[in-house]
Amino acid sequence: MDELPVLNALSALRALVATRPGLHVRYSEGPAKDAEQRSLDTESGLQLPGLSVNPLDPEPWWTRPIDDWLARQLCQYEHLAASNPDRYAWVLRGRHVGRGPDCEPLLDGIEPVARLAPCLLEEARHRYEMHFAAEQGPESDE
Repeated sequence: MDELPVLNALSALRALVATRPGLHVRYSEGPAKDAEQRSLDTESGLQLPGLSVNPLDPEPWWTRPIDDWLARQLCQYEHLAASNPDRYAWVLRGRHVGRGPDCEPLLDGIEPVARLAPCLLEEARHRYEMHFAAEQGPESDE
């Protein structure tokens, strides 16, 4: 199950998202390991009804390039892979079964789609740093 096609560029991920709506990204030890367990809310100790993921389809209000959206989504949880060398980023789809404690979608009935190569994640990180004011602190509604 972990023998997934590997995407090596943000443009390849963009093409995949354009042709297959409903895709998400997950940082974990992979589909085989995730088939054995569900996500856990570490603060409460509760098991979640699905796997925590981040959506790759841009929201309707998003007017910037899709590559900006993808870079932002990929960078939101990349720290999960940095803290464990066995974790990596992979693309999946599934049935939405709720929201996690960070309001992230939870999926069940998982279909693994692709694995994201480190070079793609580096490209996303570079784009994120170039196009976003990520280090400016909390957002304001003003």
